[in-house]
Amino acid sequence: MITFIRTHPARIYAVAVAALALVAHYIPELPSALILALAAAMLGIGEAVQRTEDGKTAAAGEADEHQDQSEAV
Repeated sequence: MITFIRTHPARIYAVAVAALALVAHYIPELPSALILALAAAMLGIGEAVQRTEDGKTAAAGEADEHQDQSEAV
């Protein structure tokens, strides 16, 4: 489970945001302040997800660079 979370944080984030939107739509008696607080928290989580994805992209780029250097030798 932990491996899945580390591998697919953007997918999990997308599902959580969609679930929040559905809950807000179908349960109108929820306080607006609660929904806004959850939306703000989701934006903060989105930043963490973006940093994770950026790190994976950078690591993949470094791996490609090292592979290119190995093939050149």
